[in-house]
Amino acid sequence: MSTVSSAASSRPVDSGVEVARVGPDAAPTVLAIVRAAFGARPPLDPPADALGETETTMAQRLAAYGGLVASLDGEPVGALVLDPVGRTMYLRRFAVLPDRQGHGIAHAMVDAAVAAAHEGGFEDLTVVAREELPRTVRFWTRQGFREIARRPPSVELRRPLRTLVVEVPEAEDMRALGTRLAGQLRAGDLLVLSGELGAGKTTFTQGLGAGLGVRGDITSPTFVISRVHPSEVGGPALIHVDAYRLGGSADAWAELDDLDLDTDLEDAVTVVEWGEGIAEGLSDSRLEVRIVRALADEAVDQDEVDPRRVEITPVGPRWHDLSFAELRG
Repeated sequence: MSTVSSAASSRPVDSGVEVARVGPDAAPTVLAIVRAAFGARPPLDPPADALGETETTMAQRLAAYGGLVASLDGEPVGALVLDPVGRTMYLRRFAVLPDRQGHGIAHAMVDAAVAAAHEGGFEDLTVVAREELPRTVRFWTRQGFREIARRPPSVELRRPLRTLVVEVPEAEDMRALGTRLAGQLRAGDLLVLSGELGAGKTTFTQGLGAGLGVRGDITSPTFVISRVHPSEVGGPALIHVDAYRLGGSADAWAELDDLDLDTDLEDAVTVVEWGEGIAEGLSDSRLEVRIVRALADEAVDQDEVDPRRVEITPVGPRWHDLSFAELRG
């Protein structure tokens, strides 16, 4: 088996975890892991197709594009099948042995799948989960996947390969991420922030402000439409906008332009909270930043509790040179 160089992760995993690309000769190993993992799940109606796999059918699946096997200290503990369909790479039969969860195995396999899909020239990853298993669906959501279709009992989720997923355990980590991102921003840039109340959007923006060297305390724009924070270091100002107060319409950018701001939007970095769904009308290039809160019972691996996951997706030509490596810190 040849070792896959998985994409660097912002979350450290067990140093004993290795992920390797495999072919049809690994069918017995992959099948054993899949049967153990899927067999430990609650009974489903209809039963998971994975439970009907045989060595022959698994070998046939692996013959097409191969799969991945994760090992912990030399023991195979996780597996998945790579199934390309058009420009997307489906992850099938994703499984981690129940008694080996909590070591970052699932995360390591996702990172390795991202690397394998990048190498193959694919545009995104797709998974199909069961809606009766909400914790599993939430696991994929925290990996940067978003629901694109629901055909009961299945939920289909997709992650663009240019999405960086960063785990931030503490508020200071959120600020530090914003500060690192600020080092790659320039005048005219647009950032669209989304996430539920209390997710950390303002904390992230505080980090941006610190990195940009702007004046003034950055607080939630809930009670005003926008705030302008001038630069104290000769760089771009920071405009902090509450798109919810703008009505969430496609005319939001025009409404913002009509505001009596001291700084032109082209001379500043603009951060729009609650901007998801209207960004298409704001600019052809934007950085989408989605902050997802996790709860203790949402993890697939029992010991893996992720307070925040930040998904950063560059859209448009402005971001062709965005360095994910610098954002990971």
